[in-house]
Amino acid sequence: MTFKMTLQDLNALDTPAFTQRLGGIFEHSPWVAERVVNLRPFASTQALHAAMVAAIEAEGSDAQLKLIRAHPELAGKAAVRGELTEESNREQSGAGLDRCTPQEFAELQDLNTRYNQKFGFPFIVAVRGHTRHSIIALMAQRLGNNVEAEQRECLQQIYKIGEFRLADLVVE
Repeated sequence: MTFKMTLQDLNALDTPAFTQRLGGIFEHSPWVAERVVNLRPFASTQALHAAMVAAIEAEGSDAQLKLIRAHPELAGKAAVRGELTEESNREQSGAGLDRCTPQEFAELQDLNTRYNQKFGFPFIVAVRGHTRHSIIALMAQRLGNNVEAEQRECLQQIYKIGEFRLADLVVE
């Protein structure tokens, strides 16, 4: 478990330590922290989050798609193999995805496959506040979106995940 630190301490870190400390805020994408390191000091975690979101938005569609694809499937192969990041594992477990019945697991696998075939990237939702039942229902519903709308929704969910992860990391 990662320990919390103050925003003042985070602002005072050297560049490599800052990047390392925030490298997991956006899944397997330390480049986001690298883009904002020179914007310090941040007055609040909200300001830091806004700068990180702006950096992602400024990178354009290719980088955004790569960021989306850096996320694991929910209750997918990486989870089964124990390959999730500490943050993803904690988040998926918190939503009960590690306690799926065989039927729920099969349904999630089917939805993951259909979703990925349609959109070319994994389904992403900020799972905090969700249950495995609400996630399954949301996944089925979002299969009706078009690619552009779903890519935008995935980014919004990623931004929400980043906000949660920052709140878990930084005390103000």
